[in-house]
Amino acid sequence: MSDRTHAAFFYGTLMAPEVFFTVCYRFSTDNVSLLKSLHDFKPAILHGYCRRRVQFADYPGITPDPDHEVRGMYVTGLTDANMHHLDTFEGSEYDRKTVKVRVLSKVGDDKGRGNVEGEEVECEVYVFKNPNHLEDREWDFEEFRTQKMKKWTREDYGFDNTDHLAPQAVEDNEKTAAV
Repeated sequence: MSDRTHAAFFYGTLMAPEVFFTVCYRFSTDNVSLLKSLHDFKPAILHGYCRRRVQFADYPGITPDPDHEVRGMYVTGLTDANMHHLDTFEGSEYDRKTVKVRVLSKVGDDKGRGNVEGEEVECEVYVFKNPNHLEDREWDFEEFRTQKMKKWTREDYGFDNTDHLAPQAVEDNEKTAAV
């Protein structure tokens, strides 16, 4: 293990800090405020890729496509242990690749109108291996956040404006599907 930190671009479920902290610190008993202080989340854009919903899943995949771009989160302060948890979470459906993204100094609307791109930075991203398993439609983050995210998070990793994360009953089959 090294002392070096990593950066990554997240474009799906991990854009939600609640999911990221659940994946990277699921069993941690550390102070949540301390854990939150270790990482920076900044809106960013990845050119040359397309995001699609994975068939029969709550999450997306990206594939190279020169005519598209993907908006997501650039996250810094990742440790080797974080990367191990992320690799395990992403599993065999994805390859981790090094890419360059542009951090957004101003975030536009859902269509990207009004985006102002800033610094270009290098980071890791998980690219989907099987494009034929992707639906022919964009993955909807807001739909995930409001309808599915509660199955993907640890309840004590709440953030501002996330009242939909209040403890709710979840069926055992829903928990199994999310893991």
